Amino acid sequence: MDDRENILEDKSAGGTGGGSGVKDRQEDGYEKVCSICRRPESRAGEMVQMPGEICMCHDCMQKAFDSLGKSGMDIGKFSGIPFMNLNVSDITSFLRPDMAVTKKQRPKKKEKEARTYTIKDIPAPHLIKQKLDESVVGQEQAKKVMSVAVYNHYKRTLLADREGEEGRPSDGVTIERSNILMVGPTGSGKTYLVKTLAKLLDVPLAIADATSLTEAGYIGDDIESVVSKLLAEADNDVERAERGIIFIDEVDKIAKKQQTNARDVSGESVQQELLKLLEGSVVEVPVGASQKNAMTPMTTVNTDDILFICGGAFPGLEEIIKERLRKKTSMGFGADLKDQFDGDKDLLTKVTNEDLRKFGMIPEFLGRLPVTVTLQQLDKPLMKRILTEPKNAILKQYAKLLAYDEVRLEFDDQALDWIAEEAIKKETGARALRAILEDFMLDIMYETPKDPNIGAVVITRPYLEKRGGPRIAMRGQMG
Repeated sequence: MDDRENILEDKSAGGTGGGSGVKDRQEDGYEKVCSICRRPESRAGEMVQMPGEICMCHDCMQKAFDSLGKSGMDIGKFSGIPFMNLNVSDITSFLRPDMAVTKKQRPKKKEKEARTYTIKDIPAPHLIKQKLDESVVGQEQAKKVMSVAVYNHYKRTLLADREGEEGRPSDGVTIERSNILMVGPTGSGKTYLVKTLAKLLDVPLAIADATSLTEAGYIGDDIESVVSKLLAEADNDVERAERGIIFIDEVDKIAKKQQTNARDVSGESVQQELLKLLEGSVVEVPVGASQKNAMTPMTTVNTDDILFICGGAFPGLEEIIKERLRKKTSMGFGADLKDQFDGDKDLLTKVTNEDLRKFGMIPEFLGRLPVTVTLQQLDKPLMKRILTEPKNAILKQYAKLLAYDEVRLEFDDQALDWIAEEAIKKETGARALRAILEDFMLDIMYETPKDPNIGAVVITRPYLEKRGGPRIAMRGQMG
């Protein structure tokens, strides 16, 4: 009833049916979104307003009529109307003259000014590493390798654009892309490192899980869905997506299955399908959706300038490396012992393509990932640093939460030792830290707001070991 009254008010104000509603909608700071492909008006152009506050872009409207025509359905009066040549207001008035739009869908985005990127816009490798140091503790070699690889990758794209401009001769030298393979135990910071890097460079980042990928034609996500996620992160801007980063996690799960006679549709076949993306090709992906269908508009994305980073824990790879190294041991006095590698924490740094091939990765796949980055296992000192040093350290998060209640939160050094020791026992890397903190911080977060006189809480080791309680200082006792 309220909608009907709004319509009557629009007509009494001199509006022309649905046209005034569309005009008011365009001026109120919001834009329409296609109900089929989910593209906003700034991307798809003017929308066709349908009954029931449904919007459709011209592409989806055309596909709808094409589908009706192919099915043999008599669409009557619609068949003789050139919809694509009419204005939005004309189509709206034709479908339902008394229709007015009252629902707001999405705020309009400010149009970005055209900007020409130069090499000065990309931070140098040492500056990239300095920014990574603020958020990621340890893994010095990994951060250095990734900083150089990313810097060279974006220099490659800028040089290609410069040579593509008119009047600029090419010297015939083509710089190959440096895709990255990250090898490290779970919880060592592979995903967090990539997220921090993408945020630093202000480029779209898509994180895909290799466990859901299958060969085309089978149930699961196909390979193009990886590019679809990147296009969605770039707000369907193809040019911006073509300069983004795709991180394929759990890549060790698509290794070749050993001793199987069945078709390996989620292992070796996925590696072979990924070859065309890693090498660089033009793929057709849906816009605004992850699945291809007749009603979804398609676009082409060139993967030549997309940086691919593949990461995995590769469980059991240490044993393969040990087996290879043990073959080189000799006999007699002064010979290398076969068990000398059992306690080596940096064993993964000795990994070679031969070890990865034995693990189950095909040579063609490894050949398209020329840069190999290994992350070390987190020990007790690193765990303590992760708790306190990063810009977004978990202890700083809890301290900020209690600061809203005007309570200071502190941890003594022995408490940090206990947390680091327990995290190592769980063997899940840095992820174990939050699980441990959530457990014993529950009572602190629950009880502290009860007493407004509490000014500070100090977490001690006896409290963590359940042999005592935290040290509490009242506001009048604080120094």
